[in-house]
Amino acid sequence: MIKGDVCGQVSGIALPILESLGMELVDIEFARAGRDGVLRLFIDKDGGITLDDCADVSRELSAILDVEDIIPGHYSLEVSSPGLDRPLKTPADYERFAGRLVKVRTFEALPDDAGNKRKTFIGRLEGLVDGSVVMKLAEGPSASIPLDKVAKANLEFEF
Repeated sequence: MIKGDVCGQVSGIALPILESLGMELVDIEFARAGRDGVLRLFIDKDGGITLDDCADVSRELSAILDVEDIIPGHYSLEVSSPGLDRPLKTPADYERFAGRLVKVRTFEALPDDAGNKRKTFIGRLEGLVDGSVVMKLAEGPSASIPLDKVAKANLEFEF
């Protein structure tokens, strides 16, 4: 049996560790794989994450999780960077990555500024304005997408 919200509890432990190392928690996942579990942390920092960064966080977090015993039974701890297609999770992410190419998927079809309805928007992120993600779409028009309508948003790799 899992004690409470694993991700929430682990996040509370991980955040001070990451802050002390100048890093941020991008996302956290916990899933059962058969009888065992897998706990995944995605971390980032200015300039990107190194293998040594992942090892340092894993070592510090693992020691505390062993003492706190939040996850009963066997589990694997994986710490990695969010990758080139980093998800945008917080309002601050939409400001931080303004100017970058992004892909935004919405829960329902929404119109762009030209009136074309769609669920997937790809273009240059301009930022967050009045609670809406503003972007200049790759094919020309702009779009303003209410943040609460965003199902998923990621940076797109630029060649």
